[in-house]
Amino acid sequence: MAFDVKRETGEVVVFDVEGQLIVGNRQELKQAVLAELEGGARKFLVDFTNTGYIDSSGLGVLVSLSKKIREQGGELRLSSLNEDLRTLFELTKLDTLFRIADSREEGLQDF
Repeated sequence: MAFDVKRETGEVVVFDVEGQLIVGNRQELKQAVLAELEGGARKFLVDFTNTGYIDSSGLGVLVSLSKKIREQGGELRLSSLNEDLRTLFELTKLDTLFRIADSREEGLQDF
């Protein structure tokens, strides 16, 4: 997995995740998001346009990050899940925890 960090519209920190979010690399994403949170960021969007697979540990890290961010008064949104990932979030009921947008642009709206 590789990811890119960008600031959109000045306030929202966007993480573009490429490849897979799995046990072997989930800590990289977690550390990067927590570093931004400690730096004062409160609005996060994780874009999964180029992500094909997320395992249970990847889901766990997203849940953990969402909780930490909410405790700090922020929000973590997800965007651009492919059909398989969307089904995964629905089956695990995580679609009720996250605001999931169809596109990056939609995810950035009304943030």
